[in-house]
Amino acid sequence: MPSFTILLPVIFVLSVCSVGGLLVAALYPRLLADAELCRRIDLIAPTRTAPTARANGIDENRRKRSVEERLREAEDKLKLKAKERVKPSLLTRMRQGNVGWSRKMYYLVCGVSGIAAFFLVLSMGFATIPAVGFGISAGLMVPHWYVSVMRNRCFRRFAAEFPNAVDVIVRGIKTGLPVVDCLKIVAAETQEPVKGQFKILLEDQAMGLPLDEAVQRLPERMPLPETNFFAIVIAIQSRSGGSLSEALANLSDVLRERQRMKAKARAMSGEAKTSAYIIGGLPIIVAGILYLTSPQYVGLLFTTQTGKLVLAACAVSMLCGALVMRKMINFEV
Repeated sequence: MPSFTILLPVIFVLSVCSVGGLLVAALYPRLLADAELCRRIDLIAPTRTAPTARANGIDENRRKRSVEERLREAEDKLKLKAKERVKPSLLTRMRQGNVGWSRKMYYLVCGVSGIAAFFLVLSMGFATIPAVGFGISAGLMVPHWYVSVMRNRCFRRFAAEFPNAVDVIVRGIKTGLPVVDCLKIVAAETQEPVKGQFKILLEDQAMGLPLDEAVQRLPERMPLPETNFFAIVIAIQSRSGGSLSEALANLSDVLRERQRMKAKARAMSGEAKTSAYIIGGLPIIVAGILYLTSPQYVGLLFTTQTGKLVLAACAVSMLCGALVMRKMINFEV
């Protein structure tokens, strides 16, 4: 005979199965009716909701594929332009910096700068060969430096004013104005150089060029990340549709966040830049003070061959140190 401890679990399992069977037998008709009701609802509901949901899903997928294709095309175009134009031409750089010189004028400035530097070095008591070297260096570097400074200054001013222009376009679109009218407001009300660039954009569009292609020329004149973002947003909206005001509003937030990050980077690197200026200028200041107090002691550096070699080596080492410090304290955002 089996013991009671073995029979107890068997009795419990059989009791649970019996109660479960009774419950299923009692509730089966109601469960069957609910299942039939759900089946009928499923038969009726898809005829009303499924096509719309399916159509919305298809449209959303098409939109996503179109946006992805447009982004890939824009990226390929930017890479192709970067390969074709590794370094912009002289006229392009002058136009980007709003320098109204022609090529002949640029070369004339080079010649005048070289001649002025030649006579200046001669007046300081140097020989003819060093004066010629300084004249050639000044003729090549001074105009190039001036154009680079004006170009970078123009880029900074454009990047600072461009988010305001985007906000003007967003507010105009939200009030119901066409995009072209919003661009006209930007070309009339904003500050330079944004004002001039949008005038050129409107002139291109008035000549029959589509708006997205006219906007694509803006990064060529102003090679900045901000203009690339703007051109991509306009191109995607013109091809795949969507809310242009919302996209441009997001772009404006991104541009302003970039400005805040740049300002934070400048604040963080301010102390390092000041230290670099002090370290770089201290040897020159000390040498000048020593020359004023004891010119015979320091004059050996300028009158002897060994002193001139020492000065040349010091100049090269200081230039290398300045370039290294400049690379260390410049943050790209």
